[in-house]
Amino acid sequence: MQTTADTARDTISTYRDPVSKYTFVTAPPHAVPDIWREYLDGALAAYTRYGAESALEYDKVRAGHSTALFSAALDDNGVVVGGLRAQGPFRSSAESHAPREWENPENITRIREMIEARIPFGLIEAKAAWVGEDVPGRRDLTLAVARMGAHFMHVLGTRFMMATAADTVLDLWRTCGGVVDESIPHTPYPDARYRTRLMWWDSTRIDRFGFPVGAPPGSARSPEPETTRSEAE
Repeated sequence: MQTTADTARDTISTYRDPVSKYTFVTAPPHAVPDIWREYLDGALAAYTRYGAESALEYDKVRAGHSTALFSAALDDNGVVVGGLRAQGPFRSSAESHAPREWENPENITRIREMIEARIPFGLIEAKAAWVGEDVPGRRDLTLAVARMGAHFMHVLGTRFMMATAADTVLDLWRTCGGVVDESIPHTPYPDARYRTRLMWWDSTRIDRFGFPVGAPPGSARSPEPETTRSEAE
């Protein structure tokens, strides 16, 4: 029987974010290879700008095999100006990148235990979020990109999502339901300039676009996709 995650691997959806006014394309990399390459190249440029390109692991992820879904923000000219990708749903804690970002064995063990506890309910990991430097409405676009993780959970049928994030962007991720795991101390990843923390999302507490459960359907706080199609159509 085909699972929700299997179906998502052949699905392309688009929607016009009513706040930022950018169009988001969400799909597996193989379904929209040109957009995938543009998204990943943009991520490389953004990470390199801050000297953090090692965290992107560009050479490992560019083939797209480790990415279940990604979401790219396009401007009115069709240029990719930001995005986010997701790995999973996980079958084992060994598939997650997060434990590798800590050095203390006790922290690594604890993180793996928490991952294993969530896997039966569905767990994905958000990675490689970025937004272009000089795009119009950058703040609104940044918030819209952050909210796409909730859409990943909806499409892939998972209850949980995890991510690691530098302390400078924790407030951003909190706006879309992310909760910092206070039981795990920060780690200097990818280098000593950063204080990276572990975060969790629970899809039962937010809607499919990262707003608190209970936002009015169809409102600007709860946008619906404009189109959805399968590659097989």
